[in-house]
Amino acid sequence: MPNIAVFIEQRDGALKKVAWQMISEARKITDANGGEVWGVFLGADATEATAAAGNHGAHKVFTAGGDNLATYNSEAWGAALANFCKINNPDLLMIGSTAMGKDLGPKVAAKLDCACISDAVGLSFDGGFEYRRPIFAGKCFTDLTTSTSMTVVGIRPNAFMLNEMGGSATAEAFDAGVDGIELKAVVKSIEASSGGKVELTEAEVVVSGGRGIKGPENYELIEKLADVLGAAAGASRAIVDAEWVDYSHQVGQTGKTVGPNLYIAAGISGAIQHLAGMSSSKCIVAINKDANAPIFKVADYGIAADLFNVLPALTDEIGKLKS
Repeated sequence: MPNIAVFIEQRDGALKKVAWQMISEARKITDANGGEVWGVFLGADATEATAAAGNHGAHKVFTAGGDNLATYNSEAWGAALANFCKINNPDLLMIGSTAMGKDLGPKVAAKLDCACISDAVGLSFDGGFEYRRPIFAGKCFTDLTTSTSMTVVGIRPNAFMLNEMGGSATAEAFDAGVDGIELKAVVKSIEASSGGKVELTEAEVVVSGGRGIKGPENYELIEKLADVLGAAAGASRAIVDAEWVDYSHQVGQTGKTVGPNLYIAAGISGAIQHLAGMSSSKCIVAINKDANAPIFKVADYGIAADLFNVLPALTDEIGKLKS
């Protein structure tokens, strides 16, 4: 009977959707095999997190607060999560593969001297956990098991579906063990980037542009389509390197990894580095005037046409449908 702990990430009070996706998937496993799903929330007010976690399948939400946990600090938060695991002994700790999660997960695993798996997209249990993650820049998948009694696993946002159960979770405080400790580094301020309106890694729909847009002045075609779809606007490395778009928009091996329900690639040839960052998307639509572009090999739907004709028409028609 596995007990699964899920880290509930929040930034400035905004809760990350990936937590509910992980809790939903964890609940499927415990319903089939026994055990419980536990949310873990670090911060001042856990009321909203507890209600949402219960709605998506958590049995309990363990909470801890205090001055050292008021804002994200990997040293304090890593110690707090490690202390939680030592006290409650979950079989698995799931953390979203976000910017915070990729920093936090390995630190917790190192403190616990346990296995750590990053960027997983699949999870199953049959007497023990098995994890699936992409390898070779997304060309293949590998299924892994671990030999440690507990594992920390990073889960790619949008890898799992949300499932609202309408239940409730009980809240229980735990001693994070970080009150009064002197931190080696202190966060003085957080400066947010001027990224898109929708967080790229958590977006249900992503519209990305590449060198085919021909210049920075034409990136607005990508942004307009993204706006009408309620989507995030992405970019290939080529136009980021050319300084047409800020780095915060980059999708790919050296940028952000996304897994939306719909990914629209406009004017992107399909270099392997870009495919590594978006190949796990549920549905891929490619728009490129070169019918032989590599992007069409991974696309579910392809439009071999000039994006300067397709994008405005697509934006107008979707706008009409939504109005």
